[in-house]
Amino acid sequence: MGAAPSTPRGGARPQDAAENLMAAFVGEKPYPLSSDFWNQLLELPLTLQWPQDRVLQACQLFAQHNYHTNHLAKILIHLAWCLQDLISTSSGSATAYRKSVNAAYISSVFLKFIIENVKGANFEELHLNLDKDEKRQCNFPTDQSIEVFIIRGMLSFVGSSDVSPRSCLLHHELLNLMLVAMSTQLCSGPSPGPKDVHPFIDAAMLQESAVVASTVRKLLLNFITRPRFPFDGSTYPFSPEGNQSGVLQRVGSVAANFVLLPYYTFNYLLSSSSAGARSPLAEKSLLVLLVLVHYRKCLVVKSLTDNNMGDVDSTTYLRESSSFYENPYCKALENARDIQFDRVDIEGNAHNGPLVRLPFASLFDTLGLCLSDETSVLLLYSLVLGNSDFLEYVLVRTDLDTLSVLMARRLITHFAGQLMPILETLYNASRRTSNQIYMLLIILLILSQDSSFNASIHKLMLPSVPWYEERLLHHTSLGSLMVIVLIRTVKYNLSKLRDIYLHTNCLAILANMAPHVHRLSAYASQRLVSLFDMLSRKYTKLAELKTDKVIKVSADQMEGVSLTEDMSPEIHIYTDFLRIVLEILNAILTYALPRNPEVVYAILHRQELFQPFKNHPRFNELLENIYTVLDFFNSRMDMQHMDGEWSVDKVLQVIIINSRSWHGDGMKMFTQLKFTYEQESHPEEFFIPYVWRLVLAQGFNFSPHAINLLPVELSGDDALSGEQGEQSV
Repeated sequence: MGAAPSTPRGGARPQDAAENLMAAFVGEKPYPLSSDFWNQLLELPLTLQWPQDRVLQACQLFAQHNYHTNHLAKILIHLAWCLQDLISTSSGSATAYRKSVNAAYISSVFLKFIIENVKGANFEELHLNLDKDEKRQCNFPTDQSIEVFIIRGMLSFVGSSDVSPRSCLLHHELLNLMLVAMSTQLCSGPSPGPKDVHPFIDAAMLQESAVVASTVRKLLLNFITRPRFPFDGSTYPFSPEGNQSGVLQRVGSVAANFVLLPYYTFNYLLSSSSAGARSPLAEKSLLVLLVLVHYRKCLVVKSLTDNNMGDVDSTTYLRESSSFYENPYCKALENARDIQFDRVDIEGNAHNGPLVRLPFASLFDTLGLCLSDETSVLLLYSLVLGNSDFLEYVLVRTDLDTLSVLMARRLITHFAGQLMPILETLYNASRRTSNQIYMLLIILLILSQDSSFNASIHKLMLPSVPWYEERLLHHTSLGSLMVIVLIRTVKYNLSKLRDIYLHTNCLAILANMAPHVHRLSAYASQRLVSLFDMLSRKYTKLAELKTDKVIKVSADQMEGVSLTEDMSPEIHIYTDFLRIVLEILNAILTYALPRNPEVVYAILHRQELFQPFKNHPRFNELLENIYTVLDFFNSRMDMQHMDGEWSVDKVLQVIIINSRSWHGDGMKMFTQLKFTYEQESHPEEFFIPYVWRLVLAQGFNFSPHAINLLPVELSGDDALSGEQGEQSV
């Protein structure tokens, strides 16, 4: 098995040569970087397949011998050299591409096995080192770590090389290798610690700004353009000639314990059965970008030996006293600029290094088309939260008052087309994960912090909403639709998820919108009043349960007190929710009553809902305003001499006419509610596991026994299926 490989002689079967070379690669004899062995190994054809059990056997042998052969480091270095050659030449040869693909694929299989089976916390089993003499003989930079050299080679190629039918397979394999290399995170705990070691992703954080910027730009362009290339064996440059067998097509039996690797990736990449809009290369690009952007390298500010530590828990102390190195990929995403709007930074913000320039319009369009995918939602969240230029782009496109009439008409359709997918996804909340719903609500909350956004959405009229099934919505404003969908989300959450934070986010968005509401539709107005009804029923039920428990105190005092105390927080929460809804209604009546006759009608129609809370200490001052409005319009209706019964149209006519004489006399002015979104102090504890859950859910196989980052369901299989990857964090 350790015998030196030799070039097959004339007539020798290529598969025999492949077996000899792969046997040597996993064997115990080390081959120098300068050996011709590496060229022979990497120049083999690309289409050999073999059984999974023999793959495992080969990986075990490789891991056993790699500590003194250093073959993992060497094949990765050869990959970096191949990529350098491709970058330096205007059009790489078929051989250069084949060598690069082989190196990337073979490396990813053996690297993943070692990561999955690592024993120490520092991943020393990777043995990413060479002796100084071998480095000097090959002109390898002695002052540079192997992982930094390798990552620079991969990122430089990805960032500088266009995706084409010729290079698409190599791009795909490099992105897959990047995910494998960064999967060391799966072996660590959910809270990044100062002792965590992740050789490859840490190396990625050390790259020059030009490499970082070009990588972020290309990954986003891959997401935007969504390249897909049909496979044509007659034109693909890697196709074996005639009936020649390839290195990744079948396995022989030179040695009983020698195996080769199954090459299934190409079929996945170019599958013709996938959905029309799917692009595996775009999906891989986005996953790599999200892993890079949300990574945090931890450092500790203080020492645990401080005299004032006392009995503080060490884990809590480390969490609270930790800080993080700046992530250059996150910074590059936050500083990305619109390629079509190259303005001077009037705020004087300094931007060091190259800027990422992108077509924001195309990026926004693509995000709108892909919001059913959680990775796209997370990217949109990251952009809206972190990139002020992108957020401004979104908001300016909704500020119709600043645009010409012609441009406004064009952008009405454009922006409605972008916000509608968010609302449709929320409408279908039962088919989405809770994290996906959270992200979209936070995006809407951030947008609702802008007054021009809140005003403009009520000027965007929708001819129809085909996906809304409860009733026909014709000529409804986008703002009315937002109110309807948000209240529907609260109702769904109340009956299914029962998540307090989801309630809070929905109500916060509605509160931000309230002062700017304009001509809210009849249905939206009815739903707004029904929201108070829905929450008041929940509040009343909790209050009755609390009263029942208090009555039982005499029978079992301790038990009664305990139950009452347990229930009090939930009652307080729903008290706050009801108060927010009353403040929403107050804001509309105080600042926009003449523009919202349907809201006045809905309150008049259901005015009995407010009576039980008229003397409640938390609600009475807010209800005073509502009753001032009710008294005003009830008196105006009493003054009318009607022949026959009141109809909806007649009541509305009275409201519209008398709204003109409404001056708000007797109304108390309350400070407007203004909700803003702020990330929690340690967002990495959510986002790092969440990103890797998305990676696993999209088909990245990793042994569940090796995963410490997030909870997974263990099964008899070593591979983690996509369904298992979707377990909640």
